[in-house]
Amino acid sequence: MPSLELSRVWSPGRPTAVGLIVSAFRRGGGDPTFHADRGAGSWMGLPTADGPATLRLVQRSDLAEVHATAWGPGAEWVLDHVPSLLGRDDDEGGFVSHHPRVARAHRRYAAWHVPRSALVLHALVPAVVEQKVTGQEAFGGYRMLVHRFGSRAPGPGAARGLWVAPTAQEWAAIPSWEWLRASVDGARSGTVVRAVRAAGRLEATARLPLEEARSRLLALPGVGTWTVAEVAQRALGDADAVSFGDYHVAKDITWALTGEALDDDALAELLEPYRGHRFRVQQLLSLDGAMRPRRGPRMPPRTHLPSRVTR
Repeated sequence: MPSLELSRVWSPGRPTAVGLIVSAFRRGGGDPTFHADRGAGSWMGLPTADGPATLRLVQRSDLAEVHATAWGPGAEWVLDHVPSLLGRDDDEGGFVSHHPRVARAHRRYAAWHVPRSALVLHALVPAVVEQKVTGQEAFGGYRMLVHRFGSRAPGPGAARGLWVAPTAQEWAAIPSWEWLRASVDGARSGTVVRAVRAAGRLEATARLPLEEARSRLLALPGVGTWTVAEVAQRALGDADAVSFGDYHVAKDITWALTGEALDDDALAELLEPYRGHRFRVQQLLSLDGAMRPRRGPRMPPRTHLPSRVTR
């Protein structure tokens, strides 16, 4: 039976770069839940409380509009959330550029806004998979798990090869050996299983004040500051969620703003004047290509020895 097609047109009322904003939800170039096509817009396979949905977003800059089309049981839900997904709730009030590089990036990427998908597990599970491993290893493992245990996206999404990540119940049912086949060790898979078993409480963080939401996420064993930031940047619309603990972020930002690649403590001090907007600074500089030269050895893929991960 064909999936019902629903659509809406949204006028943001300010410059809004759809492609830049939703690119945060792409987990590597081969992410099966995200496709970007300049001629056909951005396509996302999304797991909602109402069921899976395919969402297509097409920007009509000439009309200052975003045309959104959705299919599947979760279609109405995702269409209702399109404005917040594209940063409608992002408030730049109080933001001041204290560095020329930040000011330049802010001018260049003024149409980027902090997204808020309200899909907490959708952001949390891949973040846990990415803990303490290379991007290649993490993205490949996530892709394998989605293909084996997720579902084809509804409507025309399936014909485009689009997938929807597993539901909480489906994540919880994955056998331990399948996690290991996907290069996800027991510490990280255990964190995912604990998270999906508390899915209701975790999804509810999207409706809580940010400080309370962060505290609830941090209370989950295996989830640390970095993982909470990854979730807050995508699901909670948190403009202050810096990726402390990241392998590259502190070095890249401090290098871009001071000429030296420094640690998290130096990053915290450097970004203190931007409090309330520290993730905004992080992302603007990332979009502006603020990366230190990669001269040293790269982080190698891990062997999966028993360990406890809290990142």
